[in-house]
Amino acid sequence: MDKIHIKNLEIYARHGVFPEENVLGQKFLVSAVMYTSTREAGKTDDLTKSIHYGEVSHFIKKFMEDNTCKLLETVVEKLAEEMLLTIPGLEKVNLELKKPWAPVGLPLETVSVEIERQWHRAYIALGSNMGDKKAYLKMGVDGLAATKGCLVKKVSDFITTAPYGVLDQDDFLNGAMEIRTLLTPKELLDRLHEIEQDANRERILRWGPRTLDLDILMYDDLVLDTEDLHIPHIEMHKRDFVLKPMRQIAPYLRHPIYNRTVEELYQAL
Repeated sequence: MDKIHIKNLEIYARHGVFPEENVLGQKFLVSAVMYTSTREAGKTDDLTKSIHYGEVSHFIKKFMEDNTCKLLETVVEKLAEEMLLTIPGLEKVNLELKKPWAPVGLPLETVSVEIERQWHRAYIALGSNMGDKKAYLKMGVDGLAATKGCLVKKVSDFITTAPYGVLDQDDFLNGAMEIRTLLTPKELLDRLHEIEQDANRERILRWGPRTLDLDILMYDDLVLDTEDLHIPHIEMHKRDFVLKPMRQIAPYLRHPIYNRTVEELYQAL
């Protein structure tokens, strides 16, 4: 991916742990590496097809001046989020915030915090077999659409499927959606649990009835195994009620472990 650099932009702002830093202010240096595609702008000589580094510089200056934070970590985290949410075409940003002459009681040139944040692509499975199933699935879609740092890109048709695991229960309504997100996998999982709670989800019996079930199927090409979260979902390749809606919105998405597309996994069932 192409890069646009802003290096050591000088800004006078009020950030720091000490009260006098929040009142008197001091100089900060901001450097940004913005990841985007400059191909079309380069071919057409049209600035609107790229990211205007002058406008971004003023955006950073205004953000730094309008907000006051104790920690440099907080400043760069919030600034990166606002840049990714606001600047069209920005896929990833590397930010470094330098603080000259930090009050540590020792001679130094600068202290700094550097982070890298970006948009991620994730796929979510939806399921319900209680009450107004369609309304519950729509609650799941709308809940993510209303979440800061999440953009719903595609939603499959909702399909009726037989229950899985525990057979003595009502049929399910299932679907899948593609989102772009700034949330980490753990943050996304926590948000899904919040949406499930809003739908009065009760975790009583594994594979039992539920008002709303939201599962992370894939997140970029990440392979992750923790106590609470497995990505890709460890049973997605076995479940037609997952693969059938997934093949509608992402048939050529390749599983990072089995190295087979969603379509190939579905045909293998």
